[in-house]
Amino acid sequence: MALEIWNRRYTGSKYKLAGWIDELIETHCEGSSFCDIFAGTGVVAATELKRFDRVVLNDFLYSNHVIYKAFFQEGAYDPERLEARMEQWLQTPEDEMPSTFVYEQYGGRYFSARDAKIIGYLREKIEESRPELTEKEYCMLLAGLLYSADKAANTVGHYDAYIKGKPIRDTFHFEQIHPFDTSGKTIEICREDANQLARRLRCDVVYIDPPYNSRQYSRFYHVLETLTKGGTPQLFGEALKPEPENMSEYCRNAAAGAFRDLIAHLDCRYLVVSYNNTYHSKSSSSRNKIELEDIVKALESRGEVEIHAKEHPYFNAGKTEFSDHKEYIFIARVTTPAERENAGGME
Repeated sequence: MALEIWNRRYTGSKYKLAGWIDELIETHCEGSSFCDIFAGTGVVAATELKRFDRVVLNDFLYSNHVIYKAFFQEGAYDPERLEARMEQWLQTPEDEMPSTFVYEQYGGRYFSARDAKIIGYLREKIEESRPELTEKEYCMLLAGLLYSADKAANTVGHYDAYIKGKPIRDTFHFEQIHPFDTSGKTIEICREDANQLARRLRCDVVYIDPPYNSRQYSRFYHVLETLTKGGTPQLFGEALKPEPENMSEYCRNAAAGAFRDLIAHLDCRYLVVSYNNTYHSKSSSSRNKIELEDIVKALESRGEVEIHAKEHPYFNAGKTEFSDHKEYIFIARVTTPAERENAGGME
């Protein structure tokens, strides 16, 4: 069975909330264009494909950028040819597969030795075959490898550390992804700083789900980033992380200011913001860098704000306890300064 876009482990994934978010957008927003400016898994953008003619996805991570291209980007591809090529590669005996960077660095750590050898071998074969593949096919094979490797990873769902103290099972099995039919749609895929993209973006509805705590996604998913980029970067520490890259201001103390700047520069009709109430967490890494009041104040500077709440399970690394954890959706209908002034004069 082919992999769907939501078939991955990802901190903060909105897969279980996408239906609720979609209902709110349908009820409160109008327009033909939609941007998911911190797209993450891409699940919300995928949900909105049916509703909007133009969809923009943006994320800083190299791995997410390739995944978006694989699932959303138009382009020719032959799934049967890709399947045949992958089957041919997988018929290679493991003792004939060369030692690779993935095997040497991650074998016996993030993956079993057997799985790391196969993953590293497939990554090199995909790269070797790139001149013979369309861009869509290259991204599909690479995205399939990322999803399949993530399923076999010896982790709790991210790569801040690997599980120690017990044997690692051989579980890797390559699966193809199932791309979306985007015919008749305009798809734009970006890998930019959201605040810079905001300065040139024009879209009816912008969905905003930034990181809110100190967990840097480029560090949480560094193994998938390294798999995507290829090469042999120098790795550091017990977690085998490369040099820091693509670090987000939204995971630092400057987050509230970055959020205000983003909201101020977006040219759109509706702002839809996701937020969860984790800022009272006992864990410093889980504690929000942007508080609810920061969001409300920034959005109210652009128009009238509605707040919707829903109970939702939270990510728990062991130090966080909540008895009333909620996910919030803020929806602001953007008005001009003149409209806001007139509305104030009528009160």
